[in-house]
Amino acid sequence: MAKTAGFCFGVKRAVEQVYEQIEKAEKPVYTYGPIIHNQEVVRDLENKGVHVLNTVEELAALREGIVIIRSHGAGRQVYDILEKNGVTVVDATCPFVKKIHRIVQEQEAAGRRVVVIGDPAHPEVKGICGWSGGNILVVQDTSGIDTLPVRKGEALCFVAQTTFNYNKFQDLVEKFEKKGYDIIVLNTICSATQERQVEASRIASEVDVMIVIGDKKSSNSQKLYEICQKKCKNTYFIQTVGDFNPECVNSVRNVGITAGASTPKQIIEEVHANARIK
Repeated sequence: MAKTAGFCFGVKRAVEQVYEQIEKAEKPVYTYGPIIHNQEVVRDLENKGVHVLNTVEELAALREGIVIIRSHGAGRQVYDILEKNGVTVVDATCPFVKKIHRIVQEQEAAGRRVVVIGDPAHPEVKGICGWSGGNILVVQDTSGIDTLPVRKGEALCFVAQTTFNYNKFQDLVEKFEKKGYDIIVLNTICSATQERQVEASRIASEVDVMIVIGDKKSSNSQKLYEICQKKCKNTYFIQTVGDFNPECVNSVRNVGITAGASTPKQIIEEVHANARIK
């Protein structure tokens, strides 16, 4: 069992803030987007009366209530809309993500163009881009390097989505450095993400079967699965104990288990118990 499996600091903090608001709020409670990428947690919160707002239009229509900004963060526009409408904001953005928002503003003010290495469709990356003056770029893999609209000699600052694969980040940065650009690199991958990836890789290299527990929409869980698969061909990605197939651990000596940063402890323990029994 990976010691780093389960809720990271930012996710734990965000989830706790929602439950705190449920306990004391006299107004309707909303989250802008799912508070974390875990269906079980989101479903429990919805059962307790928390409403998920998925679009800027839904957000703009609010005139009362409490809106909690999810752990992935949001762009400046979201805060401006809520302030204008007089809606109470509880900011549960992960501090590591919040740091990137500040970097974007500072580096652009200093005349550098920011390049985010990450998934352009991920809410964290969308939120980061929302703190730019509009000149920000996103690149996800090496295929996007040659097509980036960057001028020769343009000053660049590289940051990373907090859950991005560290080795891929390094690889992309090195390729840019070889092109001779004027760049500074700020490794904004969360330390918990790096530790989790390193531990998962080590465990996967030592076992017969590797189980990764996480929501299918969880970026960091997907990254763990990719990393483990390279070390252990019998790697399985499951969301809950209901997805666990006992046949996968039959006749093997060692089973490794890790979990994404948005996977509740209870689910991890259930899978662990079932794997041991089998």
